[in-house]
Amino acid sequence: MTGALHGVRVLDLTRVLAGPYCTMILGDLGADVIKVEAPGGSDDTRAWGPPYTGGESAYYLCANRNKRAITLDLKSEQGQAILKKLIVRSDVIIENFKHGTMEKWGLGYEQLKEINPQIVHCSITGFGHKGLYKDLAGYDFIIQAMSGLMSITGSEESGPMKVGVAISDIFTGLYAAIGIQAALIEKNQSGLGQSIDISLFDSQISALANVASNYLISNAVPKRLGNEHPNIVPYQPFPTLDGLIAVAVGNDRQFGKFMNVIGLPNLSADEKYSTNPRRLENRNELTKIISDQLEQEETNYWVEKLRDCGIPAGPINSIDEMFEDPHVVEREIVKEVTHPTAGKIKLVGSPLNLSRTPTEIQRHPPLAGEHTEDVLKELGLCIDELNELKDKKII
Repeated sequence: MTGALHGVRVLDLTRVLAGPYCTMILGDLGADVIKVEAPGGSDDTRAWGPPYTGGESAYYLCANRNKRAITLDLKSEQGQAILKKLIVRSDVIIENFKHGTMEKWGLGYEQLKEINPQIVHCSITGFGHKGLYKDLAGYDFIIQAMSGLMSITGSEESGPMKVGVAISDIFTGLYAAIGIQAALIEKNQSGLGQSIDISLFDSQISALANVASNYLISNAVPKRLGNEHPNIVPYQPFPTLDGLIAVAVGNDRQFGKFMNVIGLPNLSADEKYSTNPRRLENRNELTKIISDQLEQEETNYWVEKLRDCGIPAGPINSIDEMFEDPHVVEREIVKEVTHPTAGKIKLVGSPLNLSRTPTEIQRHPPLAGEHTEDVLKELGLCIDELNELKDKKII
């Protein structure tokens, strides 16, 4: 069974996380992704460990399955000539070099569309190709800081905090995958490719969602609320007899049911708490009352009681507890893959569950240059030519 993007060829000139995460999604969906690195391997994440297995870092393995890997010196004229041959046969090229780098090599979009007018070009940078910051490098931590995300993460006591994963990179990878697929669909109508300018900064600002909208509408600068919600109460963790429980009460009807379940039925009729705006006004007092009540029983007791009544609630799992959750096991989210140097490895599979064209892991995260000869032979290069390129360290 072939994937939804079977027949689409993607040249992946990216490294680290945003770009590789995007191309992994495309590969999961069936695209033929060719990962291009400098000779020896130039994706920084190959060295971002421990942990390592089989000489590869866990970080690299998380974002590079379903790709073929070649090495190519793009600073050399011969390397650029080979890439141009690949571009003729490709549908998409995605890169995350600094602003101006591809143009310096004669590989900017204006040059690429002369080679292949149908090529979809996606450039991922820290701050985009126009604007005051266009020449600055993009790092997730700096983007989280500058975008305002850190200013709303954590509590007043903790100070600004980053999210526990490189979330700006992840958002950017997702936006890039969406933009590429939209351009491919449009190409079916126009017959022409186009260039997509995606930045980590833009992506993270967009992902502020309701928090950004709250400010634009009210002009009130959002504050750090820890694990509390800026617009809804109660919507936060609460202490229990043996730990913590996360509770998300989304409307007044649910609040009434919640109060009944935890044994405080009269509270939902109290004018101070009967509507969400009033609960926001009296957040601290209400939180103390609920906390005192929930501390009387264990987390699992409350989770079961609340779920039975349709109140969203769950334990705050550690990563190991999450992977041991029977629902996670039943959904088969963890996939086992055979790797040439690491043996059997476990990866988090794709969350995209398509009914007719399901995602599959058909290729392990590749070693640097693992498929160079195969890919270049497809271009018609013979063994003697490959050996010459090796001698010159072009590949």
